[in-house]
Amino acid sequence: MSRLRRLAVFAAAAVLPALGLTFAAQAPASAAPNFQVPFKCGVTVTAATFSGHNPANSVDFQKSGITGMPVVASVAGTVTRVENEGSTSYGRWIELDHGGGWRTRYAHLSAQEVSVGQKVSGGAEIGKAGATGGVTGPHLHFEENLNGVTQKAVLNGVAAVYYGKKDFTSKNNCGGNPYSATEVCGSGFSVIDQQGLGSSGTAYLLYNASTKANCVTTLKSVSLGTASPTSAFLEVEGQARTTDSGNFTYYAGPVKKTAGATCVKWGGSVGSDSYTSPFEHCG
Repeated sequence: MSRLRRLAVFAAAAVLPALGLTFAAQAPASAAPNFQVPFKCGVTVTAATFSGHNPANSVDFQKSGITGMPVVASVAGTVTRVENEGSTSYGRWIELDHGGGWRTRYAHLSAQEVSVGQKVSGGAEIGKAGATGGVTGPHLHFEENLNGVTQKAVLNGVAAVYYGKKDFTSKNNCGGNPYSATEVCGSGFSVIDQQGLGSSGTAYLLYNASTKANCVTTLKSVSLGTASPTSAFLEVEGQARTTDSGNFTYYAGPVKKTAGATCVKWGGSVGSDSYTSPFEHCG
């Protein structure tokens, strides 16, 4: 799970005092928003990608009976384009600006329900799926664009398959943290312990039986989508502690260490609420 999805990224200024000059520093690459499936919470759709798709890396969402289904904003943004190209190209389509050079596009719509300049929240309905434009069947064409270049789609931290099909169940605007501990730590890890941090979040300890690796992550329950102090740590007995600490939007970690039969101490924090375990899980 990319750490870029959690960090708040800020531009800096470069100062050259020796020359008596001040230049604006080049802005770092902007972290991708936590893009969600552009359908209502609980809806399962098939994300199809294929070689030769225009533009490359765009996604066609397919589902039986998709015509007329509500299409929602993948993440909060501002409407920049509401276009109608009739029976060619995208047909009816919408573009949203999410800041940092990131924009999404939604095409082949049967209806558009927003206007240019309108601000929309993540999960807000913006139109309905259809088959307008140059298509042979109804679907939703979707793009995640950075500075005008379509990127390989990632939805709620899970990458689309290139090239092929993958089913996604929307967690868009379902409430709560959109990530799970197993998604953060990755394939093969299972939760073996967890500790609530008041109402602020939960620290998790996971284990991979194949690799003998432990993983700790702290998931926030408050200030979701806003960078705030969050940490996760893992210490194998006899070794130095490793901590991931900073201002994160959804979670801290993953912190991973191989322990085998050695005891571990683990924990984390969200704001002023924290937890530190004793040395445990020794075998």
